[in-house]
Amino acid sequence: MKIAVVGCTHAGTAAVHQILAAQPDAQVDIFERRADISFLSCGIALYLEGMVPKLESMFYDSPEGLAQLGPNVHVHLQHDVTALDAHFHRFEVQNMVTGETFTQDYDKLIVTTGSYPVVPPIQGVSLPRILLCKNADDARAIKETAKEAETIAIVGGGYIGVELAEAYSRTGHHVLFINGVHRLLSHYVDEPIGKLIEAELNQHGVDTHLNEVALQFDSDESHAYIRTDKTEHTADFAVVCVGFQPMTELVEGQIATNPDGSIHVNDYMQTSDPDIYAAGDAVAVHFNPTGRDAYAPLATNAVRQGKLAGINVLGNRVKYMGTQSTSAMRVYNHTLACTGLTLDHALRAKLPAAAVTLKENYRPEFMPSTAPITMRLVYNTDNRRILGAQLYSKYDIVQSANLLSVMIQNKNTIDDLAYVDMLFNPHYNKPWNYLNLLGQAAVEQADRAQ
Repeated sequence: MKIAVVGCTHAGTAAVHQILAAQPDAQVDIFERRADISFLSCGIALYLEGMVPKLESMFYDSPEGLAQLGPNVHVHLQHDVTALDAHFHRFEVQNMVTGETFTQDYDKLIVTTGSYPVVPPIQGVSLPRILLCKNADDARAIKETAKEAETIAIVGGGYIGVELAEAYSRTGHHVLFINGVHRLLSHYVDEPIGKLIEAELNQHGVDTHLNEVALQFDSDESHAYIRTDKTEHTADFAVVCVGFQPMTELVEGQIATNPDGSIHVNDYMQTSDPDIYAAGDAVAVHFNPTGRDAYAPLATNAVRQGKLAGINVLGNRVKYMGTQSTSAMRVYNHTLACTGLTLDHALRAKLPAAAVTLKENYRPEFMPSTAPITMRLVYNTDNRRILGAQLYSKYDIVQSANLLSVMIQNKNTIDDLAYVDMLFNPHYNKPWNYLNLLGQAAVEQADRAQ
């Protein structure tokens, strides 16, 4: 069987490894536009800050490594797949170095083309001192440009924007942080938690402008100019990071896609064409809190989907269990961890939902130290199922977010969370774990509302 994989970052790499682990002699052809594979873009801020000294360390695989997985593996770097004919099981390829074109046929195809950074329709966004943040080339360009910079503008209030703002506030730069189309981190947290993040950024010297919409960019040899709906800002350069969109032009009209362009897959990562599988940032996830497709371009989703595509392309055996899109980030000496739906998103999805917020120390006050955790739980008011959660603390609460993710996956209720068995030791928590207390607060609120 001839298997072709188009795109090779997280999902593509995971798929190839899985195929060859199961069938080492499988014929696998990998096509990648770039000259590299498997770059962990989520580490860019760490590289820019200096915590990770070498960008090369964020590549966790290599073309040579993939080629050594089996005798019939062929890695085609800097090869662009330009057209697909799914009916005849073939596609057109252009060698981006030589310009040569050729046709490749396949028995099974795995589409892992990934995503683009969203380029807002703003005049001047492509000028030299206006940079994007997605791949290794972007990281190098930002790093080089920042060497002589004093003021850096960050446009966009998602994870990448917050991480870049923090990174450059740690390196002694003056940071202008501009965001206005959506609330700060609105995809991940409700406003009460967002306000805590804003306060933390301000406390560390970030110049936040979170109710301003960028309208136009301009630049000269040494400065970037950002005109907003309120004023004009000057920086040495600007980084625009306002989100991602699926890279699916190749399959338009060939397989089923969602209105946002993401590919729809079944429980086996199979598209509407039974011989085409898809995974990663080009694909919609099965979002368990709503039971619907959603676009959630996270590395965790990509590697899971990629591994499943690699398993199921050899015969549908393992179902995709969906995701809660659980994530976390460092915010100076705090941790933010989230899973599932915010209240805003739950209401937008027409779900009967409410949220409760609780602040509680993670362990007894008589201990030499403790730390408060601000928690927000979103739940369905009809069936009392947990829909989402947000946790923010100096204490490491990432595994608590993972636990809540599992509870959403398993359709547990606020009543389950209130009384589920958890250990007690004063070194680690209170007789009632803080998550139990969060569940009990939700139960009390829900009962009062009846």
